[in-house]
Amino acid sequence: MKAKIPQPVHESYKRHRREMAWQIIFPVALAALLFVALIALINIAAFNQGGDVARWAAVSTIWIVVPVLIVGFIVLIVLAALIYLMKRVLGVTPTYTGIAQEYVHKAALYVRRGTDMAIKPVLFLDGIGASVKRFFGK
Repeated sequence: MKAKIPQPVHESYKRHRREMAWQIIFPVALAALLFVALIALINIAAFNQGGDVARWAAVSTIWIVVPVLIVGFIVLIVLAALIYLMKRVLGVTPTYTGIAQEYVHKAALYVRRGTDMAIKPVLFLDGIGASVKRFFGK
């Protein structure tokens, strides 16, 4: 036995149900009906006694190919722009990347020197402790 959950009856829920019907279900159903009507119209025009199937096949091919060509052309333009931009950037970057590399090497030297200075007292004390242990260990 499954318990029935009561549906909310407040005004916002009713408004939501109405809006869902008119803003989602109705446009989708209308588009589906128009699509089916268009298919029926094309079938009547193409396969009627005087219909030319080859012409409709050519028209269909055009409608399929044209969007692909447009998207391909846009991709070609974007690719050409990226290639041009890379050419311009690579003409400038070797100078600045060399300078940046020098600064990174200098920074690495400073960091290494700083860490050596920070650890030097610890290593010195460890060395003295090891010497004392060795001296008294024998």
